[in-house]
Amino acid sequence: MQVADGIAHILRAEGVDTLFAYPVNPIIEAAARADIRTVIVRQERIGLHMADAYARLHSGERVGVFAMQHGPGAENAFGGVAQAYSESAPVLVLPAGYSRRQMWTDPNYSSFLNLDRVTKSNEVLLAGGHLSEVMRRAFMALRNGRPRPASVEVPVDVMGEEAGDLADYTPTFATRYGPDPVDVDKVAAAIAAAERPVLYAGQGVHYAKAWPELRQLAEAWSIPVVTSIEGKSAFPETHPLSLGTGGRSMPTAVRTFLDDADLIIGVGVSFTRTGFGVAMPRGARLVHCTLDPADLQKDLPTEHALVGDAQLTLAALLAALEGRPRTTADARHGRVEADIAAAHAAFLAQWQARLDSSATPIDPYRVMAELTRTLDPDDTIITHDAGSPRDQILPFWKSNTPLSYIGWGKTTQLGYGLGLAMGAKLARPDKVCVNVWGDAAIGFTGMDFETAVRERLPILSVLLNNFSMAIEIPIMQVAQEKYGSTDISGHYADFARALGGYGERVTDPNEVSAAIARGVEQTRDGTPALIEVITAKDYTYPIPGKAH
Repeated sequence: MQVADGIAHILRAEGVDTLFAYPVNPIIEAAARADIRTVIVRQERIGLHMADAYARLHSGERVGVFAMQHGPGAENAFGGVAQAYSESAPVLVLPAGYSRRQMWTDPNYSSFLNLDRVTKSNEVLLAGGHLSEVMRRAFMALRNGRPRPASVEVPVDVMGEEAGDLADYTPTFATRYGPDPVDVDKVAAAIAAAERPVLYAGQGVHYAKAWPELRQLAEAWSIPVVTSIEGKSAFPETHPLSLGTGGRSMPTAVRTFLDDADLIIGVGVSFTRTGFGVAMPRGARLVHCTLDPADLQKDLPTEHALVGDAQLTLAALLAALEGRPRTTADARHGRVEADIAAAHAAFLAQWQARLDSSATPIDPYRVMAELTRTLDPDDTIITHDAGSPRDQILPFWKSNTPLSYIGWGKTTQLGYGLGLAMGAKLARPDKVCVNVWGDAAIGFTGMDFETAVRERLPILSVLLNNFSMAIEIPIMQVAQEKYGSTDISGHYADFARALGGYGERVTDPNEVSAAIARGVEQTRDGTPALIEVITAKDYTYPIPGKAH
């Protein structure tokens, strides 16, 4: 068996059923021969975004796999690998490489050298006989510890070598580890004594499938819950104890309760300082529960730390809290839910005029309101793009079902949401998969709407078109006045139809809901749909209080 076919054999043994790719790489043909579905994209970054979402929607039980050509293909793929690294997505990257006699020759691009800072495991397959152990190391890295990309570069002259006997290849497995019981007791005591605790839940809750334990802890001890953007949907946002999601924009309740907390328990989060997440109040007492000890004390000082799987950590905490005095929890019960409800009501009242606006061009917040009114959140997997769509949808879309929202935690690349939605549709074909983006984002990855058509991935794209890079308006005033530097243009509904999908442009705010419903029906009939809404050049978003 040659190496390319050997890789396909190992992928099958590891449960891989889909290969995202862009030619030319011999692994693509080998995967097809092995009955692994090959999804061919229009550009490498989108393929990696799809693999990212595919892995996340399976909570890491299945990894995403992407293969690409050596040289320019590998160069173009770098951004997608970096994004998956930032979002802790278990993606196996299989770049072809220059032949061994050329692989270190300047200026030939080496994936091994250049991906080293954005991968968890990174190797070059230098001989066909080493295939089994190299692939096994990559899959063990993907399945264990903090999920992040692994790369195996295969030089083109190695692809045709004999792979050796793979009949006895043993698939890898996942292991879990939990926190030190001594530390668990300390944290349990701190929680029991806290008067105003808040739980801060991140993506680690999703990977550990710790949703029941998170809810049990919150309810048993009357603790409000805020999620990170990556953690959104880990806790039902219509629950009386839900504060919402913290990002650049957020409901007032998030900021209010965090700033007033006497103990913040982060579960499955990195506590990384970022302008796109919620800032922890200065001087806050923090408990840090994370799978990765490298996160500890990285950006913020913490009082206690529990290192381990989020489900094991929460289960240990629940056991350690049994029988402890409940004076503070009983004092909160009922009162904290009423305070949360009042904060949410005041926040909605503040924004209701925008959410119901009949202005034209259409207020983007009216679009957010119509999305929430028209789509069933339990039947939907939704994601946003960078810029205004992220900040506008985040406080108003309520996610109740785990993994029904794909968020991102740090800086991101424009156009990310399209690949996420397509990867989600492959992972969950029964769901309505939606990406909300702007006219700047479609300029980066819009041609891959054709991939959705060709690969039979009926997603719904909701595009906010304000003919502008609106966020940049206040910081590029001279460039705009002199050269129109923030102006962009396009008729994207026509574009979607030209690529074989359904496209509809909406200019009347009263037609937004009906257009979204028509788009959903098109997706149910198997056709990707793009609803282009002409919106105002608005760059405001909810920033309650002052973040420290």
